[in-house]
Amino acid sequence: MKKVLFLAGLLIACSCEEKNPSHRFSSVEIKTVFEDSVSIRALEVMPGVVAFAGSGGVFGNVETGTDRVRVSRQQYQGLFPDFRAVGHTNTDFFMLSAGDPALLFKTGDRGQMELVYTESGPGVFYDSMAFWDDTYGIVVGDALSGCLSVLLTRDGGSSWKKLPCESLPPALEGEGAFAASDTNVALFGTHCWIGTTAGRIYYSPDLGSTWEVFQSPIVNSLQTQGIYSIDFHDEKLGFAIGGDYTEPEINRANKALSRDGGRQWELVGDGADPGYKSCVQFIPGSSGMDLAAVGFTGVVYSADQGSSWVQLSEESFYSIRFINDSVAYASGKGRIAKLTFR
Repeated sequence: MKKVLFLAGLLIACSCEEKNPSHRFSSVEIKTVFEDSVSIRALEVMPGVVAFAGSGGVFGNVETGTDRVRVSRQQYQGLFPDFRAVGHTNTDFFMLSAGDPALLFKTGDRGQMELVYTESGPGVFYDSMAFWDDTYGIVVGDALSGCLSVLLTRDGGSSWKKLPCESLPPALEGEGAFAASDTNVALFGTHCWIGTTAGRIYYSPDLGSTWEVFQSPIVNSLQTQGIYSIDFHDEKLGFAIGGDYTEPEINRANKALSRDGGRQWELVGDGADPGYKSCVQFIPGSSGMDLAAVGFTGVVYSADQGSSWVQLSEESFYSIRFINDSVAYASGKGRIAKLTFR
């Protein structure tokens, strides 16, 4: 199916389909495609490109066919925002800054990014963003006034409204979400799951209209602990990973699997490596069996839903996204790389 996407003034068309071979990777080839003095934690797979945004107001895309990189820089009132989240519809690209002021930009009609939401004040900090489809989207931030900060759009991102605390479960003291890889939100169908610093899972079955919360066994006793990344293969099978980035070697209570849509979670690979990771993804075409995870401690792979893992590389990354069953792009401190799993 051919799609056309407008991104920062560029029309991009591609035909994409997913393969379905057996996965048993033993190595990964890593090719750096972009280097700069920025931190990049947000990636988004779009037709023909992988879009990104990072610190210093830097954003752009990598053409997946040629690895050609386009880079721009967004300024706001003399500031260069620290972008930690990106998202897209079939017509627009979005990027979100983390701290005060929180700034949410979308592709404008004339090829310029336009500001569609801003929020200021003590404690304002947004972590992630995702779209269910071309109409419905969500933004998640740390708790304020007793509940998580949740923004919803019902018009394709042209406008955003913050959910009142009466519509959300009460937050625990200091609860938030880590802005480490733009993957503490997972969507499938009309479902949404949010992983928090308290090791909890906020769940909505209906595009963010109603919410309930479940406790996972992921370690969360310290501020540096909790769920850093969550992904769902379908509406039932999900995986969460985290730990403590200040003690990345600790490998207990940092990996958990759910088979019932996030209500119950079981620890997997407990007491075995890897320890802390900032991003986990189900690998396409593997029927929910294969996972890849990255962190500043390297790249790891599991072929058995997280029960066992192999270290494929020591190279440091913050976030990873797959474009097919064996090729991914990963971002980190000062670079974006193309990863080919073999």
